[in-house]
Amino acid sequence: MSSETRSPVPLLYRRRSSGDEIRNIAAVSSSMLPAFGTVVGEGSVPLKKYVIAPYDRRYRLWQTFLVVLVIYSAWSSPFELAFKKAAIGSLLRVDLAVDAFFAIDIILTFFVAYLDKSTYLLVDDHKKIGTRYVTHLWFFMDVASTLPFQMIYRIFTGTLHHGEAFGFLNLLRLWRLRRVSELFSRLEKDTRFSYFWTRYCKLICVTLFAVHSAGCFYYWLAFHHKISNKTWVGADDAIGENFKNRSIWLGYTYSMYWSIVTLTTVGYGDLHAANTGEKVFNIFYMLFNIGLTAYIIGNMTNLVVHSAVRTFAMRDAINEILRYASKNRLPEGLKEQMLAHMQLKFKTAELQQEEVLEDLPKAIRSSIAQHLFHRTVENTYLFKGVSEDLICQMVSEMKAEYFPPKVEIILQNEIPTDFYIIVSGAVDVLTYKNGMEQFLTKLGSKDIFGEIGVIFNVPQPFTVRTKRLSQVIRMSHHHFKQMVQPLNEDGRTIISNFVQYLKGLKKEVQGEIPFLTEMLADFNIEHATPLEGLLNHEASDYGQEVHTKEKPTTAKPSDTLPMRLVIHGHHPEDETTEGDRRGKLIHLPESIEGLLSLAEEKFGKRGNKILMADGSQVEDLNALRENDHLHIF
Repeated sequence: MSSETRSPVPLLYRRRSSGDEIRNIAAVSSSMLPAFGTVVGEGSVPLKKYVIAPYDRRYRLWQTFLVVLVIYSAWSSPFELAFKKAAIGSLLRVDLAVDAFFAIDIILTFFVAYLDKSTYLLVDDHKKIGTRYVTHLWFFMDVASTLPFQMIYRIFTGTLHHGEAFGFLNLLRLWRLRRVSELFSRLEKDTRFSYFWTRYCKLICVTLFAVHSAGCFYYWLAFHHKISNKTWVGADDAIGENFKNRSIWLGYTYSMYWSIVTLTTVGYGDLHAANTGEKVFNIFYMLFNIGLTAYIIGNMTNLVVHSAVRTFAMRDAINEILRYASKNRLPEGLKEQMLAHMQLKFKTAELQQEEVLEDLPKAIRSSIAQHLFHRTVENTYLFKGVSEDLICQMVSEMKAEYFPPKVEIILQNEIPTDFYIIVSGAVDVLTYKNGMEQFLTKLGSKDIFGEIGVIFNVPQPFTVRTKRLSQVIRMSHHHFKQMVQPLNEDGRTIISNFVQYLKGLKKEVQGEIPFLTEMLADFNIEHATPLEGLLNHEASDYGQEVHTKEKPTTAKPSDTLPMRLVIHGHHPEDETTEGDRRGKLIHLPESIEGLLSLAEEKFGKRGNKILMADGSQVEDLNALRENDHLHIF
């Protein structure tokens, strides 16, 4: 499909085993939800031409470089306001170079794909990217903070203006500080860095910026006061009234000294306010210091106590998984799946909000489920034509889950405890032959999987693996049975839909379902019997709780099916071909003689011994259980 007509590119593509790339997962920003459990980079599904992926390594390096320039801007903007000589002197060329880099970044932003928060897909359409950027406040502020107003004035007038207006316009560069905030936010979620020290560095940076800005502005007040010796820095016990002609760095040192002494409330008294304007500024600065101190103490307290409870919980869970995997020498692929699932659980908590839902009344929870999933359930093939009451009951009992890419939701031959309906995303249906993985088909939104094992009550015939981030709703086998049992008409509709679906499957898919022909024949019989008889027919207990009170203690009613067994025509220890190993599915006759005769009919030879798979001899048919394997020879 061409890039012009395809849908937005999924954010998550594929997984690799490289240790370096796995560690890169942790560095992806939380704004890139979902990011855990995948590696994105070169070799992934390509974006449109001339579109940059926000997680591209080179673009990340560019953003890191800009953060360094932001630090310079945060220092230079207040400094140049206070010391005009630097603004029109040596720092002017540096400012122009820095502005040029940010101008380049504005242009690049028109080519960077963004994440659609409603679908969690990367949008790589040039028009949408440009429209989104231009219509946001960020674009206008980025341009305003990048324009070199002083140079523009000089180009149009031919003279270099020394007014204060340009000093205050340069303060617009402080808008770039949002990049530093985003950097710290990303580092706080990066498990490679200590959360404590990352937060600690952030508090130090906030303090240093406050000290620097206050000192520069305080010097600016003294510089513009009419009487030089009536200022804090022009007093005789400071630099003196000739401070305007002294070294810039001497004035900056005095400014920082005053600012730090005031912030720490030491108050030596050697530098003090000498006029009304400075006293007013001191008042506001000291009030600000109270708030800043409270902010720092509060953050440090929360940092130590409980501000990072969720992050620490995620990190602890990840470390536990790593220790468990290392101790048990789990394969790298399985360890990656465990990490991906755990990290995605934390990342999608804001979407599932299980804690919030648990506190709500059941009626409200049901209404939420109906709003979110009712249409999806009623459009699945299995439930087309069933009553509205049944759909509402099922939706209320379904559980929503997220699965990251390349994770197995169902494993071949596992116990059929649940079936799943895909709300969003896509999965691959796979099977294994002779240890080799074979792709069968792909399922997407509103498709259902796991229902074959649940309805036939046999081990799951396929492995189902996610292709990308997928949201599914899960229905328990027992809840499903309890809801459908009283509704015979809906049950027959479901069975009819199911049979039609099986008949429409590709031949290669049908061939991977053991005993499909025999089981479809059973369903043809079951259409003439009440649905309760079908649902009460358990192919195997599979270790699940046995509801003895539901099982009759007398002879079987005529409307229930006979027990199903798998028979083999050889000794359990004999080496056989794959076809012989799979055996024949039969209904249990009423006597041992009937069983021997049926085996003779199936295998073409008369046997006189009946052994279980473990070698024990069968003497009483009442001791057999559903889906037992018998060897008759």
